[in-house]
Amino acid sequence: MVALCLGAAPLISTGLQGLASDLDGKPFDPFRAAQGKVVVLIFVRTDCPVSNRYAPAIQQLSAKNAGKAAFFLVYPSKKETADSIRKHDREFGYALAALRDPQHILVRESQAQITPEAAVFDANRRLVYHGRIDNLYEDFGHARKSATTHELADAVEAAIAGKTLNANATPAVGCYISDLE
Repeated sequence: MVALCLGAAPLISTGLQGLASDLDGKPFDPFRAAQGKVVVLIFVRTDCPVSNRYAPAIQQLSAKNAGKAAFFLVYPSKKETADSIRKHDREFGYALAALRDPQHILVRESQAQITPEAAVFDANRRLVYHGRIDNLYEDFGHARKSATTHELADAVEAAIAGKTLNANATPAVGCYISDLE
């Protein structure tokens, strides 16, 4: 495993070139920014209705774990501009840092394929969970009235406590991340 360095803190990488960027186009390392906290990456798209429906839940989970985990929205689409992401974040009330990942550096590190999909990294930058936020959606277009399981919340709680989950991956339901090879 090769580490790409940004200042003194490396971004874990599988040898890929480039980094995710902030909305100003500057390279951004969420692990460095988290300063040793649990890192939660939420992959979203501006045009995915399933992603958009989860905005309140994502905000609540982030607020509940403020100070213990660093949450980031990750926009993996090459077509989404910084301006369209800013507009989307305003419309859905997001206060989380938004990152662009058009080269899919974070997508690959997180093993993400769908939006919304979450990845939880422990304080040692080890991927401990990736998958759905909860079971609200049984299939695309088929939602329950309310979720009965909360995989992301459980994963964040376990990572903060330094515990291991029984399942470290649960398939997500939503919109595919385009351009995955």
